[in-house]
Amino acid sequence: MAQINPSILSADFARLAEEAKAVEGADWLHVDVMDGHFVPNLTLGVPVVEALGKATGTPLDCHLMIEAPDRWAPQYAEAGAGSVTFHAEAAAAPVRLAREIRAQGARASLALKPATPIEPYEDLLPELDMLLVMTVEPGFGGQAFLDVMLPKIRRTRQLIDRHGLDLWLQVDGGVSADTIERCAEAGADVFVAGSAVYGADDPAAAVAALRRQAAEAAARGRER
Repeated sequence: MAQINPSILSADFARLAEEAKAVEGADWLHVDVMDGHFVPNLTLGVPVVEALGKATGTPLDCHLMIEAPDRWAPQYAEAGAGSVTFHAEAAAAPVRLAREIRAQGARASLALKPATPIEPYEDLLPELDMLLVMTVEPGFGGQAFLDVMLPKIRRTRQLIDRHGLDLWLQVDGGVSADTIERCAEAGADVFVAGSAVYGADDPAAAVAALRRQAAEAAARGRER
């Protein structure tokens, strides 16, 4: 089943608790953590994640766009994140880190920038709960979807299926009503949507509509 994760990067940071409640029908709440080093932008950290966890019943999906995730990522699991994503390009010991995150009770996820191929990480897939294929360059919200990532999504789904893994495949960047069907047909099943949700008059209705679109497109993809 398709999962929709609204990104609070597109929410009103002065009203985060209210913005979280506005999308309580979502599967997860996507929290982008940026350090101003791995990516040029700077957002929020552990204290805000802890506060958000108390303000909403929606589980938190933390995407760490930071240097030295080996040091910092377990703290986000300790802070209450249900899923913690670290970048392949930044992690020194990804298997050890994934195991540490899982030991804290959170799902472990590996993210790949657009230019990073999936194939070198095939042997790591059994250590993960989710793999994130970035469909924009990480660091800023509101970017246009990169169609050139669709073949990579398909290859990733093929690797997951080949190994018979129960591994979620997430896409993040430019996901909207215009692009979500292509991602779902390619094999993605978890979708991060920022402005497509928080830019809508009714964010909860936008979540439901995107989920419906993705589910229908995924069914078409399986029929092919």
